[in-house]
Amino acid sequence: MENLEELKKSPRTSHLAELYDKLAHEEEATRDMMKSDDSLFELGKEELATIREQMNAIKLQIADIKKKEEQEEEFPSEIIMEIRAGAGGDEASLFALDLAEMYQAYFDKMDFDWKTMDESTSPAGGYKEVSMEAKGENIYKLLRYETGVHRIQRVPATEKMGRIHTSTASVAILPLRKKHKLEIKPSDLEVEFSRAGGAGGQNVNKVETAVRLIHIPTGIDVRSTSERSQKTNREKAMEILYAKLDARQQEEADKKYAANRKDQIGTGDRSEKIRTYNEPQDRVTDHRVGKSWHNIKGIFEGGIDDILKAFQGDKIEIDDAEED
Repeated sequence: MENLEELKKSPRTSHLAELYDKLAHEEEATRDMMKSDDSLFELGKEELATIREQMNAIKLQIADIKKKEEQEEEFPSEIIMEIRAGAGGDEASLFALDLAEMYQAYFDKMDFDWKTMDESTSPAGGYKEVSMEAKGENIYKLLRYETGVHRIQRVPATEKMGRIHTSTASVAILPLRKKHKLEIKPSDLEVEFSRAGGAGGQNVNKVETAVRLIHIPTGIDVRSTSERSQKTNREKAMEILYAKLDARQQEEADKKYAANRKDQIGTGDRSEKIRTYNEPQDRVTDHRVGKSWHNIKGIFEGGIDDILKAFQGDKIEIDDAEED
């Protein structure tokens, strides 16, 4: 079997690889026995058949594990979700909060583990920006098309004339993969430590556990404040930085081939306007598939299953839907 030594290094395949190696030595010893003593030839043939059967079974098990690993690499079970307020001032920050709570409710319904990594609030009580980590089976596959600009049309609570305002917030879904295509040089990083804010007990107020990483060549910066130790926050920040760099590289590659987009759902660009939530008409419209759903209240309470299902086909034709 090829790459047997590599298979021995993986915790998922090490036991099988060791067993395969043992059987290979038994096979070799049986062949030597058959050559040295003709009277043992028939017995050796039976032994070889048994050994080969076991080796083939191990090959199939390893192939199944490798296939699952490839699927996990394409659709990892862990993501970082970033939500940022866009145009619309305080109302945009409140919309960003609504989106964050919508996804959190969905995570809870799906029994996904999640936590807030970092947040910045507005005077109105909304989010200027928030980063969340979430884990669960098929989570990236389910949510990967949520990346883009979300738009809301509604009458703000402070609006005395009853006028409808339009505000936006951007969502980015970053898969956390175990393997990275890029290499980050230590010399390309600027590291800052600070005291973490918010809940977490006295420790976060006395020790500089929060970590900020700045990737000098691209200017990308990430923060992790949710963990109790500086070391863990740095490791988490590195994971997020890798995810952002991978996403940036993928986005640039997608744009090169975006001329013919009839077989694409979107470029994954967070600047692409993808969905409008119209409160007065109780309607949510996704402009990429030209479909609408009603019951905004239920959707904001995590009822986004039907919306997500519209994107789970292998290929989806994009309608040139008119935006509201």
